[in-house]
Amino acid sequence: MKVVLFCGGLGMRLREVSESIPKPMVPIGYRPIIWHLMKYYAHYGHKDFILALGHRADTFKSYFLNYQEWLSNDFTLDGSSGRPDLLHTDIHDWKITFADTGVNSNIGMRLKAVEKYLEGEDAFLANYSDGLTDLPLDKLISFFREKDKIASFMSVHTGQSFHTVTLRKDGMVESIQDMAQAGLTINGGFFCFKREIFDYLKPGEELVHEPFQRLIAKGELTAYHHNGFWGCMDTFKDKQLLDDLYAKGDAPWEVWKKKGL
Repeated sequence: MKVVLFCGGLGMRLREVSESIPKPMVPIGYRPIIWHLMKYYAHYGHKDFILALGHRADTFKSYFLNYQEWLSNDFTLDGSSGRPDLLHTDIHDWKITFADTGVNSNIGMRLKAVEKYLEGEDAFLANYSDGLTDLPLDKLISFFREKDKIASFMSVHTGQSFHTVTLRKDGMVESIQDMAQAGLTINGGFFCFKREIFDYLKPGEELVHEPFQRLIAKGELTAYHHNGFWGCMDTFKDKQLLDDLYAKGDAPWEVWKKKGL
């Protein structure tokens, strides 16, 4: 299945790091977060990517056109030529389409802009490009196929340190509890779509607002709940968490390094 990656946002809440580069290009270790995400999809056999670009589209194009394979792969250096002899490769069998979808476009507009690159596809995957997970992707896709609905996404419990509050009309607090204990789930940003999603998406609309409401009304939207790891790089604190996991060699999203997978 083709994978649409939404890469055009400004990343305003991560400006400490990403003011000069798009959020998906912010590095975790040697590679930007979008590389980690693409590596995840490629591990499950989905290697045909469509990058829906906007803000600083040039950074994505330059990165992949001048890709330094040796950064994340073993190699032998040939002293006579000075060239590395790669022992492993990352992206030799990836196909990447770079699509300009507008600097000020929302997610729905970006999806509509790449519709032409999905011609002939009965279904495809999509992602916000700012989150990582250890979700077994094949289980999400099997769930999507089994339910046979137009759209599905991964739902997760939020780990953010906020509190939910229940108030009476007079302003008195009835309850307050940590969000992690409140049983609330959120959209984790890993999507499966049938091509019919475009029938529910009108010009200028945000994907999860009007189109998803129409899908719900028609009984065409499902969610697969994942209790494992999910991390979203939305703030500098989120980036630090992902950096720490990577530095410790305990990055749950690196499913390609796990034996038996």
